[in-house]
Amino acid sequence: MTVNLNHLVIETYHLKEYQMTAKKTLAIFGAGSGLGTSLAKRFGREGYRIALVARRAEPLEAFVAELARADIEAAAFPADLTKIDGIPALVRSIEERFSSVDVAVYAPAPSDANFVPAVELDAAKLQAMASIFMLSPIEVSHAVLPGMLARGDGAMIVVGGLAGVVAIPGMSGVGPVMAAARNYVLTLNAELVPKGVYAGTVSIGAVIDRSTGLRAMTGSGAKLDPRLPVLDPDDIAEEIWSLATKRDRPESILPPLQPA
Repeated sequence: MTVNLNHLVIETYHLKEYQMTAKKTLAIFGAGSGLGTSLAKRFGREGYRIALVARRAEPLEAFVAELARADIEAAAFPADLTKIDGIPALVRSIEERFSSVDVAVYAPAPSDANFVPAVELDAAKLQAMASIFMLSPIEVSHAVLPGMLARGDGAMIVVGGLAGVVAIPGMSGVGPVMAAARNYVLTLNAELVPKGVYAGTVSIGAVIDRSTGLRAMTGSGAKLDPRLPVLDPDDIAEEIWSLATKRDRPESILPPLQPA
């Protein structure tokens, strides 16, 4: 039996090319130390390449190096997600680097986000929160959807807080804008299902362990209110993996709401 080495080399080249193009990409918009790390590692274990988006470049580069040590391919894309006009170019740069965005998770946790009692809420306070919690996730979705629709596959997941689902006295401000984003995502999913693309939302009513938010709450030696539930970000990442792959429901609330 004779082997045509030229054909073998060509076939090997095409196999490697196919494997490169077949690899999927997770883009994390708001790649922090808690949930962002858990998401990158959970999807990375499945062979996903990871696009990391956050405001500061230095922590992102350290994050890329950490993932490289775990044999996970990643790249940093420093960006301010409150700059809505820059989001289309940001998504294009990710698509140019990795060919596609197959799963996008929007999960920023800005340190300056505050709850405001509804009686004190005015248009100026609401507008300050609208960019990061409502306008930006809508613009990210709008930017990634054309590629997903063209492929007939993809998932867009927006992570928010419980105040976007349940009216909690004293915790307005972010609640109304998160509720608007949630409404958008649920409507979007209903429109996308026949086209093979998924949109979902995860609402978290807890402090995320190992997160910047938890460190900010306890950094000055303050004790965490024992009534506040604390969630392991690995568990949240597992839930997001389930939503993105099973696509059996458009929404998850963590911890699950207890019957009234």
